[in-house]
Amino acid sequence: MPPKSPRPGTTGELFTVSRTFQVDLRGVVDLLSRHLYSSPRVYVRELLQNAVDAVTARRAREPGAPAEIAVEAGDGVLRVTDTGIGLTEAQVHELLATIGRSSKRDELGFQRHEFLGQFGIGLLSAFLVADEVRVVTRSVDGGPAVAWTGRSDGTYAIGPGERDEPGTTVTLDARPGAEQWFVPGTVAELATLYGSMLPFGITVDGRPVTTPVPWAADDRAPGQRQADLVGYAQDTLGFTPFDVVELDVPAAGLTGVAYVLPFPASPAEHGGHRVYLKRMLLAENAPGLLPDWAFFARCVVDAGELRPTASREALYDDGQLESAREALGDRLRGWLAGLARTAPDRLNRFLGIHHLGVKALALHDDEMLRLVEQWWPLETNVGRMTMAEFRGRYGLLRYCATADEFQQLAGVAAAQDIAVINGGYTYDSELAERMRALEPDLVVTRLEPSDLTTAFAELDSATALATRPFVAAAQRHLDRLGCEVVLREFQPSSLPVLYLLDRAAAFAGELRATKDQVDELWAGVLSAFEKPADDRPQLVLNHRNPLVRRISLLRDDTLRGLAVESLYGQALLFGRHPIRPADAALLNRSFLGLLDQAVPEEETR
Repeated sequence: MPPKSPRPGTTGELFTVSRTFQVDLRGVVDLLSRHLYSSPRVYVRELLQNAVDAVTARRAREPGAPAEIAVEAGDGVLRVTDTGIGLTEAQVHELLATIGRSSKRDELGFQRHEFLGQFGIGLLSAFLVADEVRVVTRSVDGGPAVAWTGRSDGTYAIGPGERDEPGTTVTLDARPGAEQWFVPGTVAELATLYGSMLPFGITVDGRPVTTPVPWAADDRAPGQRQADLVGYAQDTLGFTPFDVVELDVPAAGLTGVAYVLPFPASPAEHGGHRVYLKRMLLAENAPGLLPDWAFFARCVVDAGELRPTASREALYDDGQLESAREALGDRLRGWLAGLARTAPDRLNRFLGIHHLGVKALALHDDEMLRLVEQWWPLETNVGRMTMAEFRGRYGLLRYCATADEFQQLAGVAAAQDIAVINGGYTYDSELAERMRALEPDLVVTRLEPSDLTTAFAELDSATALATRPFVAAAQRHLDRLGCEVVLREFQPSSLPVLYLLDRAAAFAGELRATKDQVDELWAGVLSAFEKPADDRPQLVLNHRNPLVRRISLLRDDTLRGLAVESLYGQALLFGRHPIRPADAALLNRSFLGLLDQAVPEEETR
């Protein structure tokens, strides 16, 4: 290989030299405080985690070794003492003065699955609140105690220490401005928050902070265990759960409970979960532990194999978390299926609380759609029933898209033996349509007014011929309103008239009304959307109604016109249709005209 050429402007040869990166500890600490950790309070967690690791490592070698962690706080000083494995001087150099190297740490028995443990930067969190960290440690392998002092400027010193028994003591002095993190009450609160479930005895100023894991397997009676789990939710999460579902995912080393919320929750707001990692609190609101459809539950779990993010405040979303998420989803599905089999009343109560969220997710999640289909009762014109019951009985799903449509058509449809669902409630119409995604052969149709017209009986030929003049006269009176008059026979006979407006006719009516209110330019634009007026609304007169039959026999055209106009107005009101200015004028005119006919002038003289 030819020698390298000198750089321009220099003499001699260019040599390749390997050098070591220089770490600016202040810059690293600033990076941690601003971008990694959400709060300086995590320094308590990291000190506890180091102490727990040390005790765990010693217990692995000496099962009967003491397992105690003591925290003392006061006068701006924090001290954490453990009875762990301790360190030799060589190990102090390797573990405390090196950032990012984990191989020696693993060899010494401190191997952890957590991300920060692997990269050896947990102790740096102490520099968030202190300018100096003092460590006195003595190894179980013998040798003298060692004192290590690390400073935030990146320097450290090692010398002899004073300690009789194996273990480690870490001491911090509060940096100016960080004194609030050293207040005894604050330290006790943080130690309790992070370490209350740790398997070793932890005291803060002599007071124990650890408590039993509420879901741990022990000799408690089932009723007491349930009461303890509910009490934990009340004390820690602030609510009394609708139900408690115990969780166990061996592959993730995960145990815990899912609390079903007793109040409605929005699927769009993915609630966080309380997650412990090897019984150390990782996060109070960790997202992503449950599938999106399980929005109705909040979990408290301890996991041994899931990986945390670098900040140790959330879970790393990898394949292992995905597997755990699926397993937890299966457990909650099993809970729902169990309610369906053994406690349908409780399932109905659950749906009564969470039906809006369940239905919202059912628009996208097939499992939730099946749940809604099987268990959520819908309003129909033949009584309340589920979609599964409706299609099992009628072979299809037929619905009205709005509550007004249902109010207008339900009774008439029932009289014609046409069953229909009220799809006017939130998501009901969309869910009926989405059932096609589960069963492509299923007939799902929206009830159109024309469907009713088709179901109405035609008049016999003689009656149709005899009433033709009446229908023609009625049509003349209503032509200016864009309405088609039809004479049919239908049930119930007590209903004289029905105003039927399908979607095409409704659109055309709205288009005409809008054109009347805009300027000439926009009216011209809207004209491009107009279609031939074949889909006019229909005024269906019921020939089975005695009043309609009497009106059809009237010979006075004026009186007949007023009667037909009154029936038109009554149909609008009955069907809850909007009243246009022309309709209001017609109602007023027909009412006054009928009064005038009913009270002849000669009788008032």
